[in-house]
Amino acid sequence: MKNSSRIAVGVAGAVAGYVATFMLFSLLDFGNRADPITSGLLGLFFYSPIGAIAGALLASWLVTRSGEGADNGGVARNSLKSLGVVALLCATAIGIYIAYAYATATPWLNPNASNPLLVFEVRFPAGVTVPTSPQGITIELQTDLNTMPGDVTPAGFYRDGDQPVIAGEVELAFRTSHRQLAVTIEGQPSRIYPIDLTARAPHTPEFGTWRRLADGSEIRYRAKWPGKT
Repeated sequence: MKNSSRIAVGVAGAVAGYVATFMLFSLLDFGNRADPITSGLLGLFFYSPIGAIAGALLASWLVTRSGEGADNGGVARNSLKSLGVVALLCATAIGIYIAYAYATATPWLNPNASNPLLVFEVRFPAGVTVPTSPQGITIELQTDLNTMPGDVTPAGFYRDGDQPVIAGEVELAFRTSHRQLAVTIEGQPSRIYPIDLTARAPHTPEFGTWRRLADGSEIRYRAKWPGKT
């Protein structure tokens, strides 16, 4: 039998030994019944690998014994090669799983902590009627992953010459570079402002420059992270 075939048989023996040992461990109810999780992990990562080694050795011994030049050295070499292939396959499977889990995981911007904020000001052309209270103003952050209602900050309202300015904030929940802010004043068409932040939206202490829409209104904004000003 060719060496590659012997290694393949060893791999099959290792897999069979792993599965058989784990099933035997489960059926005979070894381990601590009061702590089944620890017992299961012990079976998966201690006893079953021992079974895999035994299976590879047995399969290699049976194959080598039936061939020419059978000796303990040949059995050991084939077993080690088979176990190496099994380890490589396991590492590849784990790598694929990690890559898949990372690619499909929810892309939270600040996992396990408070969401950063998009703090903004909108300056309207002279003559535009703007409410002096939150009533009548709707803020919504729109992304390719979600929509998030925002809040206006009446204390931040002011006039820049003859132009009214409103202020507000909205949570940045997800890591994405596709963001836009919809500002709707009752009785007026919605205004959609592109938000040109990177996907990770790093904290900035100052507002950026004013960015103008075709209707003459302008927006400036910054990302504010928890614990920073």
